[in-house]
Amino acid sequence: MRRITIDPITRLEGHGKIEIFLNDAGNVDRAFFQVPELRGFEKFCEGRAVEEMPRITSRICGVCPTAHHMAATKALDDLFQVEPTPPARKIRELMYSAFVIEDHMLHFFFLGAPDFIVGLDAPASQRNILGVISQVGLEIGKKIIEGRKRCREILKLIGGKPVCPVCGLPGGVSKALKEEDRAGIKESANYLIEVAQLALKLFDDRVIKNKKYLDLISGDVYKHRTYYMGLVDAQNRVNFYDGNVRVIDPDGEEFVKFNGHDYLSHIEEHVEPWSYTKFSSLKAIGWKGFIDGKESGVFRVAPLARLNVADGMATSLAQGAYEKMYDVLGSKPVHNTLAFHWARLIEMLYGAERMLELAEDPELTDPDVRNIPTEAPDEGIGVVEAPRGTLIHHYKTDERGILTDVNLIVATQNNAAAICMSVERAAKLLINHGEVSDRLLNMVEMAFRAYDPCLACATHSLPGKMPLEIKIRNKDGEVIKTLRR
Repeated sequence: MRRITIDPITRLEGHGKIEIFLNDAGNVDRAFFQVPELRGFEKFCEGRAVEEMPRITSRICGVCPTAHHMAATKALDDLFQVEPTPPARKIRELMYSAFVIEDHMLHFFFLGAPDFIVGLDAPASQRNILGVISQVGLEIGKKIIEGRKRCREILKLIGGKPVCPVCGLPGGVSKALKEEDRAGIKESANYLIEVAQLALKLFDDRVIKNKKYLDLISGDVYKHRTYYMGLVDAQNRVNFYDGNVRVIDPDGEEFVKFNGHDYLSHIEEHVEPWSYTKFSSLKAIGWKGFIDGKESGVFRVAPLARLNVADGMATSLAQGAYEKMYDVLGSKPVHNTLAFHWARLIEMLYGAERMLELAEDPELTDPDVRNIPTEAPDEGIGVVEAPRGTLIHHYKTDERGILTDVNLIVATQNNAAAICMSVERAAKLLINHGEVSDRLLNMVEMAFRAYDPCLACATHSLPGKMPLEIKIRNKDGEVIKTLRR
C-alpha cells in the first residue's frame, strides 16, 4: 500500500493534512482529512467571568474574530435576559455585515480564486493573490484591496479594533455612531456594492463562461447529496445576524426549523480518533458515518447551504444573482461543492446592500445604544451565521456570573464530516493507476478549500489532556497494533 501525504494543506486558516492511501492497483483505497492542532477554548474558559467571553473567544481565530465576538455578545444578551436597543442591534448588524463582506473577499480572491483565475495548470508558485492580480489587472486588484480596507475601517470604527473587536456588551454596544460616521459608511457601502458586482462579473467571465470550469463545478467529482442548515428571517430569506435555524433535506424539503435555544434537540457531536475536529450530525437521524443521502445525518453549512435553505435574498441585486446561480446550475438545492465559491460572492453583494440599508436608517445614530442588565446570570445561547456557517455559543454560570460550562459548535465543525467526504471523493475520482501530480493533488485540496474551513475554530474540545492514538498497519491496511496515551 502506497501513502501520499499533503502536509501542510494550503490556502486555509489553521493547520491540517491529507493522507491518501493507494492500493496495489494504484487507486485510492482511503483518504483522510486530518486536523492535528488543538486549541481547548471550551475548557479554559471555565472559571472566567462570563462578561469576558466576547473578548476571549474573539481570539480563537484572527480571520473570524467578529463572528465569535457577536455570538458571545448575543449569548450574554440571553444570559442576562436583556434585549439590545434598536440602534444597538442595527449597529451590530452593520458591523457584522462589513465583517462577512471582508471575510468573503479574503477567501475568494486570496484563497479560492487562484485555482480558477490563475488556473489549474499554473505552477504552485503562481497560485496566490499576486498571480490573481497578474491575471485580472492592477486596477481590479486595487479595488479589492480598497474594499477590504473600507470594511476594516468600519470594523475599527464600531468594534474599537479592526481585528478582535471589543464593542459588544449585554444589552447593546459600547458607543453610539455620529452622523459623519453614517455618511462615511454609506459611501463605503456603495463602493462595496460595486466591488461585489465586479467580483460576480469576474466569476461569470472567467469561470461560468469557461466550459472546463463550469463542467468541473457542475460535475460529479465535487458533489454530495446532503442536508443543509442556515439562519433565515421570518420570510425564509438569508440573514447573517439573527433568525431561526432552518434545515432542508437533500431533496430541498424543509426538515426542521428551530430556535437557536433548541439546538441540543437537533444537533449532536461525534469524534474520531484520527482528528481533533468534532463532527456534527442531525440528532433525529443520528451519526451514520461519512456517507451522504437522506439516510445520513451529515449536513452542510456556509454560503451555499444558506442559499439552499433560503427562499431568496432580502436585497434586490443579491436576489438577481441568487436566481442566476440556480438557473445556470439547474436545481435547488445545489449539491455541487465548488458552487460554495459562487454563493460566497452572492453573499458579498447581499452584505453590501444590507450595509447600505442600515446606513440609510437615521436611527443608526440614536445615542440610546444599551439596556443595562438587571437580572442574575444563569444560562445563555447565542447564534449567528459566521462566514463559514452556523455558529453557536452556549454558556452556563453560577449566581456570580462565573462560567461553569461552555459549549461551542463552530461552523467548520458542522462542515467537518462533509469536508472529509469531499476530500476522499475527489481523491478517489481524480487519482487512478498510481498517477499523481501536483495538479491532481491541488484539485484534491480544492475539495476542502471551497468550504473555507477555519481549523483553529473547530478544534476546541479539551477532555483533560490531549488524547493520542497511533495505529500501525501492514501492507494490506490491516491494523496490527494500536498505541494509546
